[in-house]
Amino acid sequence: MTTRRTLLQAGLLGAGLTQVPALTASASPGTTVSGQAPDVNDPRFTLAVIPDTQYLFDQDRGDSAPLVATMKYLIENRRSENIVFTAHLGDVVENALASEFAQADPVFRLLDNHRAPYSVLAGNHDIDSRTDDRRGDSPYLRTFGPRRFRRMTTYGGSSPGGYNSFHVFTGGGRQWLLLAMDWRPSDQGFAWARKVIADHPRLPVILTTHDLVYADAGPAELSEHGKRIWAELVDGNDQIFLTLNGHYWPSGRLTRRNAAGHDVHLHITNYQDRYYGGGGMVRLYHFDLARNVIDVETISPWVLGQPVGRRTALEQGEIELTDDVNRFSVPIDFEQRFSGFAPVPARPARPAARLVVPGTVAYWRFDGSASDRVVDHSGRGNHLTPVLLSSDGGPVASSEHHPDQPGHGSWLFRGGKRPARGGYLRTADNAPLNRLAFEGGYTIEAFVKLADGDHAWQGLLSRMGTGANAGKTGGDPAEPVVNLGFSGGLQAQWAVFPADRNDIWTNWSHELRANEWFHLAVVNDGRVSTMYVDSSPVLRNPATRSNGLSTTGEHWLLGANHYDRVVEQGFAGWIGDVRLVDRPLSPREFLTA
Repeated sequence: MTTRRTLLQAGLLGAGLTQVPALTASASPGTTVSGQAPDVNDPRFTLAVIPDTQYLFDQDRGDSAPLVATMKYLIENRRSENIVFTAHLGDVVENALASEFAQADPVFRLLDNHRAPYSVLAGNHDIDSRTDDRRGDSPYLRTFGPRRFRRMTTYGGSSPGGYNSFHVFTGGGRQWLLLAMDWRPSDQGFAWARKVIADHPRLPVILTTHDLVYADAGPAELSEHGKRIWAELVDGNDQIFLTLNGHYWPSGRLTRRNAAGHDVHLHITNYQDRYYGGGGMVRLYHFDLARNVIDVETISPWVLGQPVGRRTALEQGEIELTDDVNRFSVPIDFEQRFSGFAPVPARPARPAARLVVPGTVAYWRFDGSASDRVVDHSGRGNHLTPVLLSSDGGPVASSEHHPDQPGHGSWLFRGGKRPARGGYLRTADNAPLNRLAFEGGYTIEAFVKLADGDHAWQGLLSRMGTGANAGKTGGDPAEPVVNLGFSGGLQAQWAVFPADRNDIWTNWSHELRANEWFHLAVVNDGRVSTMYVDSSPVLRNPATRSNGLSTTGEHWLLGANHYDRVVEQGFAGWIGDVRLVDRPLSPREFLTA
């Protein structure tokens, strides 16, 4: 398959051009190309945007090869770039002639033949620019009207005159509505668009049109027609978060607040003023729903496809545009931005009994008021009672919780050191948990949010008793036999004396952040221990075999640890559900599942 890397290494999409040819054999629309379908559930997906191609279809002066190269690139990289949709921004041709549309038609048919969905809209060069979307028949409408799109799975419909259309495509596991609006929508056209949005009340909307924003004299701003589009359609429809237009050059971008007080990103992209009519440049909007960002890049597959040794100086300069209006990132908290019309429902609380899986030896929840006892929902009787380290108060109940936590609550531990402050919880002296050596493996899980401050060597979960008390002489025998805690660099540390070893075995996480909830888990399968943060294994997990946990038969501590049997500080932060299981669990069995 042709990829960006191979394109850079050798010319695969077209011949180097020293004069303007007709369609070359290497760029023929009839050439077979391959391309796997995109993964519409991947949180990383791409919207491809093609601006004004009019000079490529200008009577007998044009050349289809650059746009053919772009179409082939989009097809061949549908999977590698996860391209779920392509939008053309109008001015397909220069003179609105039927003969020009006859040249453009087979190029777009490349996408049709590979069932790659796309939209097209009319620019001022595609129709009689003095008319609006009620203009009636035209060569544009006969080529790119509703009949062309009816077989596309994304096509939702067109306005009565056929010049405005909408598509619903899927990317990142959710649906997106794309409006393709005419050069000059009529009042009826705007009413149609508002109704389309109203009929899809939970979908985020991308508006494509030809004339909206320009950047001729510096910072981008709304054009005169753009002011009408803003007033008639964008400002009052919070679902529209991104607009894309061509027509003007140079490229630019603008962010405006709508009536709901939310940002709308308005981008102009057009390269017809550049060498070879823009060389079929395409802008790739890489959405990343996990990272809450849209990364934008602009490339010319046609130039990339030229043999390196045959590229002219002008062609070399058009391979990729890297200035800040053509290569940039747009940070968007998608969940927050769309919450006004498509709120993500909070995961409901789950009854404790459903989480007591076979092998559960302790399950503590903090979704009620702070009290003198925390119940062990495992039924094993490993209840917790509070211990105060200072007079300034022990843990207090909080409604804060990790979004995937079964119990909707936590306790805020207000600990510190020098002197020890706050409080912690402990099992009773006769709790069954105290004696367990976990020789068949174990899983320990906790939901945690660290408070600001110094967390150096504070404990989250520990076991009273030192290595020396358990007969261990390796490492530092004054360390606790079991400790899940944190370093000064906010790295989680699982430091234990295994039952079958004479030394401390330690797992380390990467650096974590204060004031953010995370799920922490340690799993031992009877041979090795693996630490997970948010269900992802960390790097620094020891490969050396270890089994079980040493015990002196004494109590467990939650919200503290000890050194040489002295509790030197309390935990500072929030603790949610905590579960201990006497066997290894897979991530799909964690409390977050």
